[in-house]
Amino acid sequence: MTKKISTFNNLVDREKGLKAHLTGAQISMIAIGGAIGTGLFLGSGFAIGFAGPSVLVSYAIAAVVALLLMGCLAEMTVRHPASGSFGSYAEFYVAPWFGFAIRYVYWSSVVFAVGTEITAAAMYMKYWFPDVPGGYWMVTFSLALITVNALSVKVFGAIEYSFSLLKLLAIVIFILLGAYVVYNAPADSTIGFSNYTNDRGFFPNGLWGTWVAVIVAFFSYLSIEMIAVAAGEAKQPEKAITKAFRITIVRLVVFYMCTIALVLAIVPWAHNSGGESPFVMVMKATGVPYAGAIFNVVILVAALSAMNSQIYIATRMMFSLSRAGQAPKVFGIVKGNGVPLPALLLSSMGIALATGIYLAYPEEAFTMMMSVAMFGAMFTWAGIFLTHLFFRRQNPVETLSFKLWGYPWTSLCGLILMLAIMVTTLFTKEFFSTLLWGAGFLVIVLLIYFLKFSKGTPDSLKPEGISKLV
Repeated sequence: MTKKISTFNNLVDREKGLKAHLTGAQISMIAIGGAIGTGLFLGSGFAIGFAGPSVLVSYAIAAVVALLLMGCLAEMTVRHPASGSFGSYAEFYVAPWFGFAIRYVYWSSVVFAVGTEITAAAMYMKYWFPDVPGGYWMVTFSLALITVNALSVKVFGAIEYSFSLLKLLAIVIFILLGAYVVYNAPADSTIGFSNYTNDRGFFPNGLWGTWVAVIVAFFSYLSIEMIAVAAGEAKQPEKAITKAFRITIVRLVVFYMCTIALVLAIVPWAHNSGGESPFVMVMKATGVPYAGAIFNVVILVAALSAMNSQIYIATRMMFSLSRAGQAPKVFGIVKGNGVPLPALLLSSMGIALATGIYLAYPEEAFTMMMSVAMFGAMFTWAGIFLTHLFFRRQNPVETLSFKLWGYPWTSLCGLILMLAIMVTTLFTKEFFSTLLWGAGFLVIVLLIYFLKFSKGTPDSLKPEGISKLV
């Protein structure tokens, strides 16, 4: 049964046992590793298909939401570094049932997100081995990454840092090479910024297409919230987290906007169907020998890196649930190396699920998994904005070492945008099931809480009603 948490220090003590081995540089790379993955290298092709050149506006809108989210998380994380992170904040500042819901919905979202990455990795391997069944690669890569996470957080941090560094270097090279190709393109070629308006203008599918693409753009930024969870295993949490939050969002926005701008200039937007990475298409278009194959290696590493980070984050969220008394005690057990191994094995089940879906529906698998994962991500981000409103009511601005400007309007703006994105899924063919599946799952989660965990559990720190927030 969930116990009353009278101070946040009690909650932090509840989650002891993990090793504080992550450096500030590694935490930044973990967040980048999660966010620069399939969402950019493959998902951007789907977004371009929806919006055309105006996908730049779509990614800019999603970037604003991500920026606001990072500010909210920075305030709360610098004050309370904890492995349970936004799930713990929701439990403490809003209500125990809300923390329970965010943890489980987010955990399920990341489990499915792991599925999208391993599905994408199998798709990338077809570049070299078109006749080898995708399930073979899914099993091979999965075992390797589960082993990495099982060794120690220090090993995980070092490998994820290397993965992410490779991705960043590859993107910088891509930007330089792409800029060179655009600058030196003959006037009569199909390469150039004229591609932004050549085919039915900058908004070929209207403002609606641009807004629908925000759904995919948002999914691309998913995982930046990993910084907050990793704070629980940081060597110097306040210093590391403050630095990581500030540099990560800048890198992500610059890399996303620059790379997609060049993709649109080099490959006409109508050629992007989402079936092949637009980045590989661009590298082929450059004419550089083996460029497509080389960059396919990069996007394969990107998918595996994102998957590696997501396995880590799902494991820590399940660990937090167990320590809160909201999951079987076995998942709160930490081995001598500081790894909650039972939680890791459970959180890896998304890989098996993804493998089954891929084998049954190889053509539709990626879109299906992305759609299912989206609700949990949207609900979590909306929940973080809501939690921040409660957090600020009990933590006056003068007591904070890291401050988000514009409160409460920035938090409210982020919350409203996230709710609008969620509702939009109901009016799309591709993501219609997102909100329906997610709402049903959320109802089940809440029923489980109120039937099993709420009896005799007082609210933590007298949470106030939502209607009294502003």
